[in-house]
Parts: sequence; C-alpha cells; structure tokens
Amino acid sequence: MASSSGTSSGSPLIQNSGSEEDLQALMDQRKRKRMISNRESARRSRMRKQKHLDDLTAQVSQLRKENHQIITSINITTQRYLNVEADNSILRVQISELSKRLESLNDIIGFLNSNNGVFGDSSAFNEPAPDSFLNPWSMPYLNQPVMASAEMFHY
Repeated sequence: MASSSGTSSGSPLIQNSGSEEDLQALMDQRKRKRMISNRESARRSRMRKQKHLDDLTAQVSQLRKENHQIITSINITTQRYLNVEADNSILRVQISELSKRLESLNDIIGFLNSNNGVFGDSSAFNEPAPDSFLNPWSMPYLNQPVMASAEMFHY
C-alpha cells in the first residue's frame, strides 16, 4: 500500500506541474499573440504616418505651384497696369495740347468774326488765302503733330 500511496502522491504533482506548464505555455502563446498584434498595430501606425507625410508633401508642392502661378499673374497684371498708366499719361498730355490748340483756334475764329467789318466783305474769308494769317490752317505751329511719349514721364 505504501507503494500505491507513493504513486498516488506523485500523480497529483505531475498533474500540477503539467497544468503549470500548460498555463505557462498558454501565457507564452498569449504573449506572442499580443506581441505580434502590437507589431502589426505599430506597422499600420507607421504606414498611416507615412501616408499623412506623403499627403502633406503633395499639398506643399501643390500650394507652391499655385503660389508661383499667383505671383506670375500679379506680375503680369502689374506690368499691364503700368503700361495703361503710361498710356493714360500720354493721353492726358495730348488732351492738354489739343485743348490749347482748340482754344487758339477758337480765339482766331473769334478774332475773325469780330473783325468782319474791318476787312470789308466777309466772302474773302471763305476763300483760302495761301500763307496768310487769315488762313489758320496754314500757320506752321498749328500743323505740328501732337508729340508725347512714355519717355517724357519718369516714375
């Protein structure tokens, strides 16, 4: 009986150590599973981070391209504005010159109309007299072209 009691007492020790080994194996398996899951999660996180970085890099590139296009557009518009301003300055000078000529011509017409009786018959004014004071179109200063250019104006 002694031997049977020894066998019976040894059997629960083997069962305990077996269940401890099974428990340890189960814990190791869970640990490996968790480690694999963590690695996979870290890999996905790195991939998301890399995709976000790639998206931001593409966005920076796109914004730089748009910025360059806007700057080019601003430069073209500024140049057009400066050209229009120069043209307007020329036109203002021409308006001034033409206004002065018109005023002179109106003065001459007024003079001719007021002196109608001095020169006698007004029909003489209807015929052009070559190189005459009475023919305002033959006066050399009135036949000059209006000259104005952008070089006259310095900004």
